[in-house]
Amino acid sequence: MNREEALSLLEKHVKNEKMIAHCLASEAVMRALANHFGEDEEKWGLAGLLHDLDVENTHEDKEKHGLETEKILKEYDIDKDIIEAIKLHNEDGAHGMERTEMLHHALAAAETITGLIFATALVYPDKKLESVKTKSITKRMKQSAFAASVNRDTIKECEKIGLEVNEFAEIALDSMKKIAPKLGF
Repeated sequence: MNREEALSLLEKHVKNEKMIAHCLASEAVMRALANHFGEDEEKWGLAGLLHDLDVENTHEDKEKHGLETEKILKEYDIDKDIIEAIKLHNEDGAHGMERTEMLHHALAAAETITGLIFATALVYPDKKLESVKTKSITKRMKQSAFAASVNRDTIKECEKIGLEVNEFAEIALDSMKKIAPKLGF
């Protein structure tokens, strides 16, 4: 599956514009991480783009979220590693499986930090990603009341792939800034 096909599939299953922006942001972060580590940028990007494909079908039921995406993607020519990472990005619905691979940890951390970055942008007067600084993200990581639904422990899984939180936040923010108009920020 190429990116255009994946985007079309995403738009078929996800109608909420904010959720599509989240998936595009996750793709951007995953591509940047792949580039940083010398991994397959297309593969990692597809994992980011498609990770929440079933979110509207499962109504965020964490027991089903990820598993429905797995069912959908089995009909397509898509790498099994991508499907596994997508299934495991949701720790509540992993059904006893653990994230063990670099791709698993990267996707979980990447898709989670996008929420913190978006929330940080929203507290700036212009509400633009361009105004956000890495220091603001890492500062808000320590404020559990800020964007309280964002799981800081999942973001910290970046350390399992060899990145400190500050460096990870910088990579994520820079990648999202590059596509800010597509994200509405």
